[in-house]
Amino acid sequence: MPKSIRAGSGTRAAIFAPLDGAGRAELVLQRLTDAIVLGVLHDGERLPSEAALARQLGVATVTARDALEILRRNNLVQTKRGRDGGSFVTFTGGSANSLQEDRLLACSRVQVRDLGVHYSAIAGLAAELAADRASAADVDNLERILDRTDAGTADVARRGQGTFRLEVAALSQSARLVREELRLQAEFGSLLWLGLREPLRRQRCRAVQRETVAALVAEDGARARQLTVSQIIESIEWLIEAKSVLERTGRSTTTGSGTTPVSSEAPV
Repeated sequence: MPKSIRAGSGTRAAIFAPLDGAGRAELVLQRLTDAIVLGVLHDGERLPSEAALARQLGVATVTARDALEILRRNNLVQTKRGRDGGSFVTFTGGSANSLQEDRLLACSRVQVRDLGVHYSAIAGLAAELAADRASAADVDNLERILDRTDAGTADVARRGQGTFRLEVAALSQSARLVREELRLQAEFGSLLWLGLREPLRRQRCRAVQRETVAALVAEDGARARQLTVSQIIESIEWLIEAKSVLERTGRSTTTGSGTTPVSSEAPV
């Protein structure tokens, strides 16, 4: 496989890849919601028809129709009739936090921690292999990607982190690891990196990315893996703490300054 991938196009491919499992409307709904919130599917973008969407996802047409109906009720999609009609994304990012907080509340702590274990195994191994297999040109390209990414806002930081992790996975030269990274990004990325709404966590994320690149340059696989796993575990702990706040107080995990009113000792 190529040593680098187009993360944006790869993530889009993962969005419309066949679903595992029974193909319930909830799975279709969650995948499309995450894609919209992450910005993979942009405001105003036309979605495939019900029949085409069902075919791509490997589900029944009625399943795709049910998922689109819920998206319409959630004001994420608008359907227009006529020759130039279809279902169009109608999301500008304003309600992203509340949508993801609802999803976080719906997850059990066991599910959140299991996500961390699974993702740590995939991303950690990819980083370790990348340190051994990436060329100098590959690492230079990764540095250029970081230089072009402005992590000043939460949405941009989340997309940048997703792109960075996909690029590192591609440098592992393992097609299976890349596919699994894509699947996890498509289904859980918007939730996993929810903590990047905090400025300090965005700064810390950028620092870890730079340290990871340095580990790749040094061909230090153990260091690259350790940095990756630690970052994911910190993110999972943030989610657990944020979930506790939501359950205990019903307050948003953001304040006017964009910080989390949980604990000043929360990892960043």
